[in-house]
Amino acid sequence: DGGATFVQLREKELSPAALMEEACALAKLCHARHVPFVVDDNVEVALAAGADGVHVGQSDMAARRARALLGPDKILGVSAHKALAAQADGADYLGCGAAFVTGTKLDAHPVTAETMRAVTAAVNIPVVAIGGIEESNILQLQGRGLAGVAVVSAIFAAQDPEAASRRLYELSGQL
Repeated sequence: DGGATFVQLREKELSPAALMEEACALAKLCHARHVPFVVDDNVEVALAAGADGVHVGQSDMAARRARALLGPDKILGVSAHKALAAQADGADYLGCGAAFVTGTKLDAHPVTAETMRAVTAAVNIPVVAIGGIEESNILQLQGRGLAGVAVVSAIFAAQDPEAASRRLYELSGQL
């Protein structure tokens, strides 16, 4: 309701049954609002829950394998560590980051503005910045060729998540 244009379920600690339950609930919610929904790392759950696709990271299933399992009509997001290979393997978008220090992925190190610009220039699919993005720093990402941003704490830690989402949506239009 706050303007999110895309939702990814990333739950590393849930049991398989709980993950499936949450994925099914989010698929229903997102589809009712016409917002694409993907599941992180788990093609089987994404397909069973009726998600629009999956996002795979550098240590997860290979993009080519995920695309083969998903088929051509589902969304495939890939972390941008090997951007050209991910694009060749069927990625629909890339996640690039960490843009800033983040508490949601402790092993992520910020990438430079130059690296982010190089990734966006090298591929012809959308690139979304991720990692530590909040209202106070989002505009620092201007000029990097990004299609958008992915946020977690900036919304979920806010006193008013819907208002925070609306403000981030407005600011992301300036990228």
